[in-house]
Amino acid sequence: MPVHQPKIMRKDTKRQKQAKWLRLFRKAHRATGAALFIFFFFISITGLLLGWKKHSGGVILSKSYEGTSTELKHWLPIDSLHILANSYLLESVSPELSTKIDRIDIRKEKGMVKFVYADHLWGLQLDGATGKLLHVDRRYSDLIEQLHDGSILDDYLGTSNNQIKVFYTTVMGLALLLFTITGFWLWYGPKRMRKNKTTE
Repeated sequence: MPVHQPKIMRKDTKRQKQAKWLRLFRKAHRATGAALFIFFFFISITGLLLGWKKHSGGVILSKSYEGTSTELKHWLPIDSLHILANSYLLESVSPELSTKIDRIDIRKEKGMVKFVYADHLWGLQLDGATGKLLHVDRRYSDLIEQLHDGSILDDYLGTSNNQIKVFYTTVMGLALLLFTITGFWLWYGPKRMRKNKTTE
């Protein structure tokens, strides 16, 4: 005949397993927090700044200035605006700057075109109809975004396909997931053990 373990012994074994898992989760939580503390710090600060960039009074993200016409038929050709933007950049900021374009943002409702450059943080806003320079600014929001996702190292080291950004975001995403799971269990585990103890 099979020998049944006493009920008290089975409960003690169950409690020991729960305590073992709790210790493992605590170690994982502590190790993750200690190893990645500086990265969590940067992500939290830069994420906070990015969330507030449109409400920073133009400090992080410059306001969009308005041109003279919202009718595209009155606008200069994009290639003409591009030439003007490069000329303004070299004359008003520095003749040593690269004119390689990252993107061109057309803001029809503002009558304005933004030129954002690939190799530095300067950006320009031009009147779409007249080509007049409306604003020159340092795009601090782009710098904060690069710090947030790790792509600043890709730019600095010249990697071919954002490998550092992909690796960094993968590690930090998995670490945050582990941090969340272990943190939840560190809160819920003791509650569950106390509840089991009171029902014995």
